[in-house]
Formats: sequence, C-alpha cells, structure tokens
Amino acid sequence: MTEQLAAVEAALGAWVAPVGSTPPSLAEPMRYAVLDGGKRLRPLLVLAASQAVSGEPEAAMRAACAVELIHAYSLVHDDMPCMDNDVLRRGKPTVHVRYGQASAMLAGDALQALAFELLTPEGGLVPMAMQASLCRMLARAAGGQGMAGGQAIDLASVGLAISSEQLHEMHKLKTGALLLASVMMGAACGSPSAQAQAALSDYGAAMGLAFQVVDDILDVTADSQTLGKTAGKDAAQDKPTFVSLMGLQASRNYAQELLSQAQASLRHSQLPDTRALWALADKLVHRAF
Repeated sequence: MTEQLAAVEAALGAWVAPVGSTPPSLAEPMRYAVLDGGKRLRPLLVLAASQAVSGEPEAAMRAACAVELIHAYSLVHDDMPCMDNDVLRRGKPTVHVRYGQASAMLAGDALQALAFELLTPEGGLVPMAMQASLCRMLARAAGGQGMAGGQAIDLASVGLAISSEQLHEMHKLKTGALLLASVMMGAACGSPSAQAQAALSDYGAAMGLAFQVVDDILDVTADSQTLGKTAGKDAAQDKPTFVSLMGLQASRNYAQELLSQAQASLRHSQLPDTRALWALADKLVHRAF
C-alpha cells in the first residue's frame, strides 16, 4: 500500500491544476481539496482490483485518480452550508471555510470535470473502448443513480424515522456506488472472467456498505482529531445511521459480517492474487474495533 499510495499522490500532484493550467484563484482550492489528506481508499481499491486481473497500469492509475477526484468534489459540496455545513475535513478547515463558498463550488465543479478528462487521454494511452467503459461506470456511480441520488435521499431523511431497508438503499447509492465503481473500474482495466467479475462486484458491494457502517460507528466512538472531521455530527443533525437504528454492538457485528462476505467473494473469484483487496477490506472494517 505504501508504494501505491506514493504513486497516487504523485499522480494527483501532477494532474490536479498544475501551474499555468488553471487560474490561481481556482487552482489553489482545487489542490487544497485533493492533496495533503485522505485515506485514498477508493484509488487503492482501483489499483488492487486492476492488479488482481492483470490490468493496464496507465488506465488503472488514471481511473484511481479520477475516482478520488469525484470523491473530493463530493466532499467539497457536501461540506457547504447548503448541505451539511461542516467546518473540518481531513484535519483542516473545509474548502468553503478557507476560500469562500463561490470558490468551493467552482473547485468542486472543476474537479468533477477533471476526473473525466483524466479518463480520456489522447495518444492511445488508454484504448478508446476502455475509456468509454470507465467513463460510463464513473458517471453512473456519481450521478442520480448513485452518489448524488443517495445524497438527495440523505437530505430528505433528516429527522425522520426510516426503515433498515431505506437506510441500506440510501447508503448503497450515497457511499456504496462509488466504492463499488472503484473495484469494477479497476477490473475493467483488465479482462476478468464472468465469474471473477461477478465476484468482484459482490466484494465491492459488501465493501461499500461496510465502509458506511464503520463510518457511523466511528462518528460516535472517535474524536474529531482522530477522524479528521467533526465527530458526532450525525447525531447532532438527527440523521439516521446504522448505529441509531441497530445500536453500537450490533453495528460492529454487522461490519464483521460484511467483511466475511467480502472475503468469501474474493475466494469465489478464483483470481490468483487478491491479497491487496483482502488487506484493504480487513483494514477498513477493523478501524471500528
């Protein structure tokens, strides 16, 4: 992971608003939003899945960075006063606090556009069919059938008593869609069998849900310094969570169950080397213990 993280950081540093490419008043909040912070789980999932299917390295790195840019843009917008109105992200002031709301909105917009630019390089670096497939996956995961749709449900659910089924559907879209897309975009950089592809999809779905369960647990068990964002915000805003619906211990049990599902999917894939995917799943879930 250390080597892969360093490669991702170097690529993001080179590709996000390099000097002279973007007006400084926009470049600075763009780079602030992306660099120097974040677990980089999504790009690591892309690279691990690509590695498991012997994918194209150039396509995988571009897909990894594209997913992270979509994630970063969503955080910029999510933190704004019209959404969650948060002041802390990745251990530093949120983008709108640091640069103002207008600059934050533009930075998020520009990061979203840059994600798709990275996936469509000129010169044959990534085959055209692969470019189209990766763009479609990312667009679906980020749009109304994915992250944006889940966020809309989340905003409409504040203060309401929702069912377990409704909570699962909300987080399948809001959080899970982009994590699942990370795995499947990595797989799309190679040519996995139908069995491997289906198994990786099951793994990604379990990981997407496990991430949210763990996030809900940490919101009530960790402090703001550890999290890098405001702790206890969900309860303060009366948002439905897995902990508020199931309780803390049941949520921890559920996270462990989802980890077992993810591991079973990797075994079923019959891919020769899924160690990186296995390690990422284990690392994610055990943050909550």
